[in-house]
Amino acid sequence: MKTTRSVFALALAAVLSVQLRVDVAHAAGLYTADRGVRPLGRGGAFVAGADDLSSVWYNPAGLADAGTSLFVDFAWMNFSSEYTRKTQVTDAGGTVRVVPSNRVDGTTPFLPIPTLGGSYNFGDRKQYTAALGILAPYTSVASYPLTVDGRPSPSRYSLVSLDGSALTVAGAYFAYKPIEEIRIGLGLQALIGTFRSRVVFSASPPDRLIGAPEDPAYDALSQLNVGPIIAPSANFGITAVPTKHLRFALSGQLPFWVNAPATIRVRLPSAAVFDDAYQDGEEGRVRFRLPPVLRVGAEYRTDLGRENDIRVELAYVREFWSLHDSIELRPDRVRLYGIKGFPSPFGIAPISLPRNFQDSNSLRAGVEYSTKSIFTANRTELRAGVSYETSGIPAPWVSPLTYDANKVIVGAGASLHAGGNWRFDAVGALVLLAGTEVAPDEARVPRINPVQGNPTSTEAVNGGTYRARALILGVGAEYKFK
Repeated sequence: MKTTRSVFALALAAVLSVQLRVDVAHAAGLYTADRGVRPLGRGGAFVAGADDLSSVWYNPAGLADAGTSLFVDFAWMNFSSEYTRKTQVTDAGGTVRVVPSNRVDGTTPFLPIPTLGGSYNFGDRKQYTAALGILAPYTSVASYPLTVDGRPSPSRYSLVSLDGSALTVAGAYFAYKPIEEIRIGLGLQALIGTFRSRVVFSASPPDRLIGAPEDPAYDALSQLNVGPIIAPSANFGITAVPTKHLRFALSGQLPFWVNAPATIRVRLPSAAVFDDAYQDGEEGRVRFRLPPVLRVGAEYRTDLGRENDIRVELAYVREFWSLHDSIELRPDRVRLYGIKGFPSPFGIAPISLPRNFQDSNSLRAGVEYSTKSIFTANRTELRAGVSYETSGIPAPWVSPLTYDANKVIVGAGASLHAGGNWRFDAVGALVLLAGTEVAPDEARVPRINPVQGNPTSTEAVNGGTYRARALILGVGAEYKFK
């Protein structure tokens, strides 16, 4: 029974790792788009032109131009995805076949994503600005069904639901403008919140001695709750204004180091061997790193006369996803009892999940036109932008839980100034992700190979065809004190 014990112990360990595959990120990798109602209207090109409380994410040096203000915005992201799984299997006769599954669709709930902030400008020359900000990244909190047409869902080994996850970045920021030509900013931040994931794993051994691979009787629905998460980080930025027409900026985001407690609950399989089984202990810790980010931008602005002006920015963003190479899970005395024929109890060993992500690159262009031609009593701003971004996930590691692809983001927005103090913003953006085809023989995300040294390879769970798209709509408001 030593082999049987290995079957379930390793299977349970694998599900714990699988559940950790949604992390906190920036625009590439695991987030669908960069954030902020006004910046997204410029295609995310908001590094050199940063000048309000959205600067806390893009370039804290821009807070030097935010004045004393209050700011709020909300965005809704309608993300939809399609996955048609293709699995390469080897039958008893040694023949290799590719088996397709029914298409499964991922959906997201209506969930407004907020930004809240306030800044205070002071000093004898108004050279100092202090700010506080709370924001949430634009991530697709997708859910997939447990069954499709009465059969187990082909995505169940990657993701069922992320419902209940809530992560925000809170920070305190300071900007200094020693002279009109220079702005410097610094922020101290923390990723705060909880992460919840539901996923199914299979305890069916791949050697077909006990049951067929992916036999539903050996499926176990599991719940992982990670939190409270308090992961420190910092960002910084500098903006140079050599002339009234030009601005150049450089900003950076340091990594987030996540080391958080977790609870692990598993509904054991319905197969007879588990009839009297139960889990004792549910605590553990999760550790991983999220990538640093480098942003550079150049903005040209000019007065067109008749109270009209225009701003054009080009920006480049590199996210160092190669730092996110693994996720570490350390169960704390999690044991299983009562499995027929198993020594009782036995514990779950620490595991390391390889991620093998890659750095991503983004090129962005945005334009903002300000005029009084539309409403003579109030200034109106119109903006548009586009960005192209490479994926932070190599194709062999793409899955329904961590889907990313090369993408184009097209955004358009507007602002209306009212009463001399108020500015109201709106944005609409379309995220177009290139489809991904993961060849079954190149797929690398394992279903689980519970028996160490077994000569039959475990079928990967992520082979197949992926499609996704997203529509982002948002509104915001700023009140600037005189």
